[in-house]
Amino acid sequence: MSVEQIWLNGVLTPAGEARVSAFDAGLLHGVGLFETMRAYNGRVFRLDDHLTRLAASAEALQIAKSVDVEPWRSGVGQVLEANGLTEARVRLLVTPGDVRGGEPQADDAGGTVLIAAGPISPYDDELYTKGMTVLVSGFKQGRYDPTCGHKTTSYFSRLIALREAQAHGCGEALWFTTENLVAEGSISNVFVVSDEVIKTPPVETPILPGIARKVVLQIAREQKLAVQELPLTIKDLLAADECFLTNSVMEVMPVCRVERHAIGQEKPGPITQRLAEGYRQCVKDECGV
Repeated sequence: MSVEQIWLNGVLTPAGEARVSAFDAGLLHGVGLFETMRAYNGRVFRLDDHLTRLAASAEALQIAKSVDVEPWRSGVGQVLEANGLTEARVRLLVTPGDVRGGEPQADDAGGTVLIAAGPISPYDDELYTKGMTVLVSGFKQGRYDPTCGHKTTSYFSRLIALREAQAHGCGEALWFTTENLVAEGSISNVFVVSDEVIKTPPVETPILPGIARKVVLQIAREQKLAVQELPLTIKDLLAADECFLTNSVMEVMPVCRVERHAIGQEKPGPITQRLAEGYRQCVKDECGV
């Protein structure tokens, strides 16, 4: 049996032998950022976008004093090759490193960077043909939270909401803002389609600027579909003709029910299916699938 290899601070290491400081900021304070990426045919889809987003968040939240993404890019490739993976889920995590004394130690100025990969566990095919059911979470997110819009390792509230959704037979939990605007899913971005217009909350809501979200907006505009990034309410969601979610693992996921309320005809709509096909074609074009 092969030994899983991870990339830790520039070195390929057997996963069972990897060590980080007991004083790492990620462990002590939950301070860190991560990216979850999907590899097809041995290539990470939209790797540049993932690395750019992570670097921008690292600088904005002062998690790293300076960011050079080239070693991360190399590390992703090394991990896929070392583990013999072509279809994979890849995770890149960055923390400020050792924080004894309140600040990262001089010898840890680069922080902690960990890259791991494993076989992809795709969503059930039935969800794409029959649509997902989602739960409206009772939790709220606010524009004054400095971590909103960034993919941080302080993810526990999202996991609690997701577990609650799963306990109710739902695949995702939708978050609203303190102003009762539609924000995002615990692990996804949200779109609705009304009168053939694709609508999604603007990044300033605030929401995570999702990589798959960006791809879908690009595809929609290339196909001359009407797109609006604007504030949405629960009424917009429930009255929509179609609804779908996006993230790098699920790609484009149709939503046909919000709890017990049917969306549209309670089946994946034509625009959702068109965008899903466009996404798959984009993956094929860029990753040679």
